[in-house]
Order: sequence, then structure tokens, then C-alpha cells
Amino acid sequence: MPMKKNILIWDLPLRVFHWLLVLCVLGAVFCVEVLDDAMQWHGYFGYCILVLVSFRIVWGFIGPVHARFTSFVPTPNRLKKYLQGKTAGGLGHNPLGALSVIGLLVVLAVQAGTGLFADDEIAFQGPLSKYVPNFVVELMSKAHEINHTFIYCLIALHLAAIFFYQKVKGEDLIRPMIFGEKHLDVDEHTQDLPNHLREAAKDGWGHRLLALLLIAGIATLFIYGVVR
Repeated sequence: MPMKKNILIWDLPLRVFHWLLVLCVLGAVFCVEVLDDAMQWHGYFGYCILVLVSFRIVWGFIGPVHARFTSFVPTPNRLKKYLQGKTAGGLGHNPLGALSVIGLLVVLAVQAGTGLFADDEIAFQGPLSKYVPNFVVELMSKAHEINHTFIYCLIALHLAAIFFYQKVKGEDLIRPMIFGEKHLDVDEHTQDLPNHLREAAKDGWGHRLLALLLIAGIATLFIYGVVR
């Protein structure tokens, strides 16, 4: 019988990032799709998204093991083996989930980044739009308008995957992102993986302080270097 146990996968900074990003995306969508006169707040949410995504990118290199891109971004060969059922998904993101994460980070970065240069000529002007030629502003504004479709599609796929794993595979993906731990058989989920990917994530106060300083530094640079 498989020996299941609770093992910490998602560190607190990563979990806080995840739910703050969810709130900011919902806020940005609500401001533009529901409210009539909230484009300035839409911009504020966009700024926060860009800061959060920047933090996640850096944390993907210096954070705990399961937060690092090197631990979950699949090679084509590993993705192929996973789809063929020849290798396990790992403790953190499985190869398909990893592609979803990368995709969401990319489209959100594009959306927030283009927003800095966009100008709807009515209610919002990106803080960097005044520094670039008009054709760049028009290009960025159009990209900003088109890219939101990709965001909606990837969010829909993300939610569908959560539902599929919950109802079909019996794996709860939401609870671990709240509390950090997964209840599973480590050996079963880490077949053919190196030893360091079998370990629990480190989530001490040193890591948390590092994350706090990192996001504070990114936010400060963004406020004084871009927005002001």
C-alpha cells in the first residue's frame, strides 16, 4: 500500500503571490468589464500585476526548490514521456501545469507591459506613452486590446484543469495553494526525478524576509522608475 504523507510544496511567499495575483486580475477585469469609470483603477491593478509577475520571475530562480523554473519547466522529452504515461508528474507542477504557469506569466506580463505604453485617448494614458512615438503607442494599445483574449482563454483552461483534477483524478489543487502541503506518496510522484525534487520546500523566516525585501525593492523601483 502506498505510503502517503503531508509534504510542504508551496512556500508562503509563493502562495501569497498567487492569491494576490488572482485578486489583481479579477480587479482589473472588473474595472474594465463592469464599471463605467474606473480605468485609473484598472491601471493601478495592472501596475500591481507587473510587480507581482516580476517578483515571480525572480523567485523562479532564487526561491525554494519547487518554486524554481528549473524544477518544473519540462524539456520536450519529459513532456512527451509524461503525456505517454511513462513518467510521473512530480511534487509541484506537472509538465502540463508548468506550461500553463509559463503561459499565464507571459500573457500577464505582455498585458501589463503594453499597458504602460497604451493610450485610449479617453480615460487612461500609460505612464510611458509620452516617451515613445505615436505609432508605438498605437501598436501597444492594439496589442493590449488583443492580448486580453489570450488571458481569458488561459484562465479558462486553468480553471478547467483544476476541475478535472478535482473531479476526475481526485487531486485537490486549491488546498495546497492555500496551506502549502500536499498529501501524497512521494515515491509514486517522483519516479525518475533527482533527489532534490523529492524534498519538501524550505519556508523559513529567512526565505520570507528575502521575498518581502525582493517585492518591496521591485515595487519601489517600479514606482520611482516608471510610474512617477
